[in-house]
Amino acid sequence: MSSVPVPILTAPTASGKTALALALARESAAAGQPVEIVAADAFTVYRGLDIGTAKPSAAERAAVPHHLLDVADVTEDYSVAAYTRAAESAIADILARGARPLVVGGTGFYLTALTRGLPLTPPADVAARAVVEAELEARGLDALLADIAAENPAEAARMERNPRRVVRALEIRRRTGRYPGEFGQAPPAFAYRVVAFSPPETELLGRIEARTRAMLAGGWPEEARWLAAQVDPQRGPRPTVWQALGYREALAVARGDLDPPEAAARIALATRQYTRRQLTWTRRQLGAELLTPAAAGAQLRAALSER
Repeated sequence: MSSVPVPILTAPTASGKTALALALARESAAAGQPVEIVAADAFTVYRGLDIGTAKPSAAERAAVPHHLLDVADVTEDYSVAAYTRAAESAIADILARGARPLVVGGTGFYLTALTRGLPLTPPADVAARAVVEAELEARGLDALLADIAAENPAEAARMERNPRRVVRALEIRRRTGRYPGEFGQAPPAFAYRVVAFSPPETELLGRIEARTRAMLAGGWPEEARWLAAQVDPQRGPRPTVWQALGYREALAVARGDLDPPEAAARIALATRQYTRRQLTWTRRQLGAELLTPAAAGAQLRAALSER
């Protein structure tokens, strides 16, 4: 394990964390310390999801090396465990080459797995999972979440209304008598320093709305149509890639079922609700103080200069 903590930059969606990370990486490289970015986003791992995930551009990736982008096909269900193993491997490789890794992203489950270690949950049981999936179809997500909340409210909150996490949690609970969060974690491979920031709420909302409109005008509906041709959005339980914010609305625009202004309004509302969950996760699960962008930049600059 490196004696110097690996810095993590996290912030809500559309807050400008990618731009800040790129600026700091370029600044550090100019000072003789190359930096490579390890992405921590549950949807930029997928090839083909570029516009709707605001994936760094080809030019940005050419300027600063990035890892854990475009590592899975949209037909795959990329797991937290797969991400964590790949991220730890990338971090070890970056350090071995004398560069500094900088983890950048807003997916709470990924960041928690890195900082706390992978959960020691048992392997999946296909038959048991199928039973819970059938129950999800019959009773609905809210009913299953209510079952979890009645026994373990913290575990229900951890699900973030993600159907696959709910199915996994109930599969394990019914087999073992415990929820996934009750198994503990393996030791993390590295020490980390989490730096978190958020713009003021009104500024963040404006950024979300502007970015959503720009993505819809920049080809997002066509990207969603391509995704629907690869993975049926109606397949149950909801495929992982179709849990990405806004893709269903973008597909509705592509099919003429929704006009762009209404789609933008719906996506912006869902994104704002998601950013609130991200901020709660940052405070409660990562234990990080929310800084201003300038203060976060200063802390990261100091962290990247440590030897």
